Amino acid sequence: MSYKDVKRGLPQRDSRTIAVINQKGGVGKSTTVVNLCACLGENKKKVLIIDFDPQGNTTSGYGIEKDELEHDIYDVILHGQPIEETIHETCVKNVFLVPATIQLATAEIELVSAEEREQKLKKALEPLKDEFDYIFIDCPPSLGLLTINALIAADSLIIPIQCEYYALEGVAKLLESMQMVQRDKNPDLEIFGIVMTMFDSRTSLSNQVVEEVRNYFDKKVFKTVIPRNVKLSEAPSHGLPVCKYARVSKGALAYARLAREVVARG
Repeated sequence: MSYKDVKRGLPQRDSRTIAVINQKGGVGKSTTVVNLCACLGENKKKVLIIDFDPQGNTTSGYGIEKDELEHDIYDVILHGQPIEETIHETCVKNVFLVPATIQLATAEIELVSAEEREQKLKKALEPLKDEFDYIFIDCPPSLGLLTINALIAADSLIIPIQCEYYALEGVAKLLESMQMVQRDKNPDLEIFGIVMTMFDSRTSLSNQVVEEVRNYFDKKVFKTVIPRNVKLSEAPSHGLPVCKYARVSKGALAYARLAREVVARG
């Protein structure tokens, strides 16, 4: 069944577009997108995920075979493919995905000479604004043109920060980029929330990092902290979010709590 068939009869919605972003890799960004969106879907929220990372980890995390894709987000951004024709259903009811493949890696170069190169994603998403409660953009771990596109398309950001040494390294640069986009292109862009990931309650370091980040960002930090959890690490190899793979694991329960916080924030 195509998305065009699925969307018939869906009520109009005032969607929030959230870019999940940190230019530092390995902070749990795609893990957060996959599992937070799955929990929102299970809470009867209509969710669209844009996998905007050439690594395509969110695409794989929902078990979508990249080799079998006819179109992906690259075709939307570079070739004007209607985004509705690239939307896939996922294993979670109410959650839909626009996939990415390694082909997206060439987009940074190809966009340089494109007209309105920083507005491509924003324009592509416009027809979908009233169809979802949330649109999530999984950003690449960089501050190039793809990420700038995401910052302009989004109305808010979720920033995952890992509970390790140098947790805030690079965040200042990210905030600088956010402020530049606010000033020039997207004045309404704001931080929706900071989520602490890879928390290990057995170490004083994790607790120190959480305290440091809370002191810096204050109420922007979600109360829910995502723990290090074996099931969270295993789930992607099965092409499933953790709520489908190990529902009562610590990782699944943490993302369920985070989803409730997201909904409560609006």
